[in-house]
Amino acid sequence: MKWKIILPVALVALASAGVIALSQVNAPARPAATDTSPAARGTVLPVESNPITNTSTTPGLTIMSAAAEDNADPAAGKAIADRLQVMVGNTTSQPLTNVETYYVMTDATTGAQEAYYLALDGLTLAPNSETMISFDNETGAGHYPENKFSLYRSSKNQVDFTIQVSAGGVQAANGTATKGAGTGEQPD
Repeated sequence: MKWKIILPVALVALASAGVIALSQVNAPARPAATDTSPAARGTVLPVESNPITNTSTTPGLTIMSAAAEDNADPAAGKAIADRLQVMVGNTTSQPLTNVETYYVMTDATTGAQEAYYLALDGLTLAPNSETMISFDNETGAGHYPENKFSLYRSSKNQVDFTIQVSAGGVQAANGTATKGAGTGEQPD
């Protein structure tokens, strides 16, 4: 046999495998969601109707909670400025992609309505996890643009939200949130 060739090749392969294994020891844990989109860029304008066409009846996507006031940072647990926050859950064993949202704001006093649609390009919901989506014009993963001139920001009346979140292959999830009377809310 050609031990002079086989032995060095085997040692190099073994050393390479060891380096790869050691590099994974301190690797960060897999995030609940990955977001490669340019968050909070661009303008969000009202839409006339819901463009989501998801007809799936397969369960797997849920809205765990939604808030439009008295918000808290999900990581730190500290109060933050009011914004629409939606905690979504992926209860499947597969990642969910093609995430999109549609929400309608209704002024409880005047009946005025505005609707918004946003494809959350680049957002992947990891299997069996929860992910916070914030509409706040901030940057970073999970943050998306909002219309700073919307009913939510301009009405002094109560504003009710109906929210739909959709992802490929599973049934769309629905939820609600309410902003009480007043504008210009500060962190609570």
